[in-house]
Amino acid sequence: MLIQLLFVLTFIILGARLGGIGLGVMGGVGVAVLTFVFGLQPTTPPIDVMLMIAAVISAAACMQAAGGLDYMVKVAERILRKHPQYVTILAPLVTYTFTFLAGTGHVAYSVLPVIAEVATETKIRPERPLGIAVIASQQAITASPISAATVALLGLLSGYDITLFDILKVSIPATLAGVLVGAFASMRVGKELVEDPEYLKRLNAGEMEAKHVELKDVKNVFNARISVILFIAATLLIVLFGSMPSLRPSFDGKLLDMPSLIEILMLAVAAVILLVTRTSGAKAAQGSVFSAGMQAVVAIFGIAWMGDTFINGNIAGLTESIKHVVTDMPWLFGGALFVMSILLYSQAATVRAIVPLGVALGINPMMLIALFPAVNGYFFIPNYPTLVAAINFDRTGTTRIGKWILNHSFMMPGLVATAVALLVGLLLIRIY
Repeated sequence: MLIQLLFVLTFIILGARLGGIGLGVMGGVGVAVLTFVFGLQPTTPPIDVMLMIAAVISAAACMQAAGGLDYMVKVAERILRKHPQYVTILAPLVTYTFTFLAGTGHVAYSVLPVIAEVATETKIRPERPLGIAVIASQQAITASPISAATVALLGLLSGYDITLFDILKVSIPATLAGVLVGAFASMRVGKELVEDPEYLKRLNAGEMEAKHVELKDVKNVFNARISVILFIAATLLIVLFGSMPSLRPSFDGKLLDMPSLIEILMLAVAAVILLVTRTSGAKAAQGSVFSAGMQAVVAIFGIAWMGDTFINGNIAGLTESIKHVVTDMPWLFGGALFVMSILLYSQAATVRAIVPLGVALGINPMMLIALFPAVNGYFFIPNYPTLVAAINFDRTGTTRIGKWILNHSFMMPGLVATAVALLVGLLLIRIY
């Protein structure tokens, strides 16, 4: 079993380094090795999770193609520029909201340059709002009702009569609390901008002349607004049906399952957006949201399949070796989620790879929900695209990777937000 585990971890690390669909295809190699070399029977690929993600991404991509995301960025810019002195608090709330509504953290790219410039113009150290804004875009993944990670967790806990509302009533307040505490902690990070040596160096070198970020104009505001309204309406319907199962249609006494419901609603709203706004479906497929989402589908396909095959083939040995530890201290499972998210660079892939082990170990499903924010650990190593983008957008040089790599601008807000989210989550499940 140990040798198999080493192979699995090796394929995960190699896949993460390849980037893009590399994680998924290396997972496929892992399934091949486990099957043909170690003789494990491959499990069924996570078809429902993949289809749900594909449906959600299709709808989000159609909204982007209709100008919906550009419209949201314009609204966010007005909010930030109207209250620049509060940019460290407002910026993470903006990126959190974007991710919460779209189900993907990649939508934060559009607003990061605005955050950087508003902070610079106000003489606020850009590292402060940028660091926590990136973390907020990650935390919101575990609060969004349509994110791949939430959908994956809901599917894995469906056998426990857990509804979508059961997850959201813990994850939303927990992650919001984590983001707000992280934002207040960020307000005192580093020296003031006018005292920072790197900023002063660039200022004296003439590199800090005034710069205004030009955002892409929304060509058709009406269509953009309609696409956002339709997408949010579909999201609210998913939350409603997920929270009140009695509203779902039933067939032969069996309620329509949530995976099918999400797929139906999201594909339908994608079609309505295209028809109402007269947007090309080809344009939707060419956007950044569709590309990033499809990479997530392939990643989950390979990694989850490999993880399921490994766990299913070694379930007896795994439960025997660690069950007593997890039974006594189930919160330790959160550490496993955090470490694996660092390796996998994906909350959804981490959920699909590790949570089945928690289910097999008999961890209380509400405990697994409380530990859900622990999958937001991929800020730990500063090479994720949103982290790199934030560093590049900061012309003052205050947002950076430190000499020792891990002492970067996102470490403190990331650790604070994750720790607070976990603590609040554990408190909430006791209250509920």
